[in-house]
Amino acid sequence: MPLQTPASLSLELQVGQKQIREVLQELYGILPTGITRWELTDEQAGAVRTRFPSTGATTERHWTLEVGDTVRRREIHAAFRGQQQGGISTPKSIPDILIFTDPKEGAKFGYDRFEGLREDGSYSYTGEGQEGHHGFLRGNKALRDAAADGKTIRLFRTSGTLASYVGAFTTGDPAYRMETIPDASGALRSGIIFNLVPIDADTTLLPAYGGERPTSATITEWTAPKYSDIVVAQDELITTGERVVSRVEFELQAAFGNWLRKQGHVTRRLTLPTDSSTIEPDLYVESKGWIVEAKKSSGRAYVRTAIGQVLDYAHTARRGGIEVAPVVLLPGRPERDLLELMGNSESPSSCGLTTSLRFYHILTDPPLRQERKLPLNEPVA
Repeated sequence: MPLQTPASLSLELQVGQKQIREVLQELYGILPTGITRWELTDEQAGAVRTRFPSTGATTERHWTLEVGDTVRRREIHAAFRGQQQGGISTPKSIPDILIFTDPKEGAKFGYDRFEGLREDGSYSYTGEGQEGHHGFLRGNKALRDAAADGKTIRLFRTSGTLASYVGAFTTGDPAYRMETIPDASGALRSGIIFNLVPIDADTTLLPAYGGERPTSATITEWTAPKYSDIVVAQDELITTGERVVSRVEFELQAAFGNWLRKQGHVTRRLTLPTDSSTIEPDLYVESKGWIVEAKKSSGRAYVRTAIGQVLDYAHTARRGGIEVAPVVLLPGRPERDLLELMGNSESPSSCGLTTSLRFYHILTDPPLRQERKLPLNEPVA
C-alpha cells in the first residue's frame, strides 16, 4: 500500500501541510510521544480529502513541500508536470527548476568524483546528458540561466522511486565550470559542473564532494607548497583538491611552515568534519595548537574573511575535542582597527573570542626570497 503523508497529500490537494496537520489533529488528536510524522491510512487520507476541494482542473500550482520531505518522484511530476526522465525538470506550472541526484547511480559512471557538497557549502552538480560533450541546451540552459530568469532551483536526493527534498538553491559565482568527465560508456568528454549554493536547505542530506565524508578529524603530514615551480599571474587562482589559493598564499604558507619547522615546531594538515561536509585550514601547527588561515592581502575584505574562516575552523576542531588557537597569516600589516578586532595576547578581542586571534605577518620580497617574522600583533619596524 503506498505510503500517504501530509507531504504527499499537499502535492495532490495543493494546500499547505500546516492546514493538513491541523485537520488531522482535529480529527485524530496529536501524534503519540516518540512519533514525529503522520503516516496515514486510506481512511485518514480520505477524511482529509473531504475537507479540501479538488484542484485537478486548475492550472495554478503552488510549492507545498518542506525541507526533508520524502515523496514518490511520480507524485512530484503529477503535481507540477515537467520532464519525468533525466536529472533536470522544467515544469511550466511553477517558476522553479527541479533537479534530482542519485549518488549511488552517479557513482557507477564516476560522477561521484565531481559531485557533492564542498567545503564552502556549495554543491557541485553534473549537467544532464549521459553521452557526448555537454552543451547548454534544454535543462542545462535552464539551470545556467536560473538566477537571471528569477527561478528557484529545488534539489532532490533520490533513491529508487523515492525523492527527498533537500531544499532551495540558486547558482553561485561562477554558475558552472567545465570538467573532463566520463560518459555512460566510460569515454572522456567535456562536462558541465554546476555550482549551486543553498537558499533554504538541509545540506546534511547531501554527500560530500568526491565521496563519503569522514566522521572524525584526521591529521596528516604537511608538505610545503612548491611555489617556485608555479608560473602564474599574481591574481590567477590555483586549484589544489578542495582548496583554491593564490600564488601569494602559497608563498605565505610555505615560508611560514618552513620557518616553524626550523624553530622545531610540528606542522600538519588537519581535515575537520562538519555536519554536512569537511573543511581544512591552510596549516595546523600541532606543537602549538595553532590553526592558520592565510590570505593574499591585508585589505579589510580579506582580513574579515580570514577571521570568519579561522573561527569556523577553531569551533569545529573544539567540537571534535581538539584544543586550538586561531591564527591569521597575512603578507602585510592590516589597519589598526582590524588588529583591535582580532585582539592580542594580552586582551580579549572585540569580536568576543574566548582565545585571542593571533596575527602573524611575513614580508616576502620575491626577488630576494627574504622572509621576516614579526612578533604577535606588534607593528612593523
